[in-house]
Amino acid sequence: MGIIPSARRLQLRRLTRHRISRILLLVFALVSFFDVLQVHHGIRSNEEREPKQGSSGNRRSRQQERIYITGLHYNDGELLRNHWMTSCSSSEMLRWLDQVLEERGVARHIEVSDESHQDVIDQGFAEGEWVETSAREKAVRRIPHLARLRNKTLQDLIELNKNGVKFDKVLFLNDVVFTTEDVMTLMETNGGEYAAACSLDFDAPPIYYDTFALRDSAGRPDQMLWWPYFRPGPSRDALMKNIDAVPVTSCWNGIVVMPAEPFVSSTQLRFRAIPNSLAAHHLEGSECCLIHADNPLSKSLGVYLNPRVRVGYNKKAYDVTHPKGSWISTWAILRGLWVNRIKTWTTGLFWDDMVQNRVISKVKKWEKEAMGNSEPGVFCLINEMHVLVWNGWAHI
Repeated sequence: MGIIPSARRLQLRRLTRHRISRILLLVFALVSFFDVLQVHHGIRSNEEREPKQGSSGNRRSRQQERIYITGLHYNDGELLRNHWMTSCSSSEMLRWLDQVLEERGVARHIEVSDESHQDVIDQGFAEGEWVETSAREKAVRRIPHLARLRNKTLQDLIELNKNGVKFDKVLFLNDVVFTTEDVMTLMETNGGEYAAACSLDFDAPPIYYDTFALRDSAGRPDQMLWWPYFRPGPSRDALMKNIDAVPVTSCWNGIVVMPAEPFVSSTQLRFRAIPNSLAAHHLEGSECCLIHADNPLSKSLGVYLNPRVRVGYNKKAYDVTHPKGSWISTWAILRGLWVNRIKTWTTGLFWDDMVQNRVISKVKKWEKEAMGNSEPGVFCLINEMHVLVWNGWAHI
């Protein structure tokens, strides 16, 4: 048996490494090619596809449904002026809208408030909606205030129902740029069968906006702020196909449609915050996530994110997410999927477990503090405190 010279062995090792590198590069190229092909095909076919019909076959058309529309606006003068209506100030625009709706015979209730954040802070202290910070200072929580405002917008729905005026769905509008077609498309999500259907919102694309409320079908927060957002699972798989009903546990993200029934039935579904005693453990949850945890229809009808309905908190964000071609570029697909894979292969599972276990341990500690302590919306919780300050709110 001959002996291979060391120089020859070195040459063979280099040749082997070179071949392996070429094979890996080829695999990377093929996987990337099919990724782009698959995603673009899904976007192209589903963006052009008509919304599917409800399984009942005799579902009332959207023209026949009665919709209760509600919206909250805080210092949104520019948005209202440029994309909702034409006037000078927020209050004047709302008065103009009031007049237009009056002329068209549309029932409405428009309320303009001069309440400042300092007023809310003073009220929060009076009603006990505060927590003690790590600096041993008292701070008024943000979420109870938002929940109270959202519930206020439902008062007319409840009173009208008592008087025999029924609505099929509730349409919640955030301060976003949208079109009538966006709303119509959202209402047809999953053939009109859902506990909630949400748009996808953007302030500075490609980063999506409402991370606080969005949870995938397993109740997990996003893995990344840009497409495909989710960890591997049913939510990401559906998003990659660009279907109109991506299954999630919770969402809000700009525009939301929900059946009216839970709000006016004996369920008395309402927006809420987590208890102060739980928030004192440096935890918080969005009222727009907790509403899905409390909604009895969430499990039976499902909560869905519709990526075909994209809204923006400014005109530029809306335009960027509505190009002439695919709304996800080839580069965005390649970057998104490979970053998503690398995160999953490396820090993904470890980081998920560490963050989630920290939240769960705090909840378990709180549950032992008093009889009856229970929180159905644990998946909504994050390891933060949100408090009001005189000019807005802050993370602490």
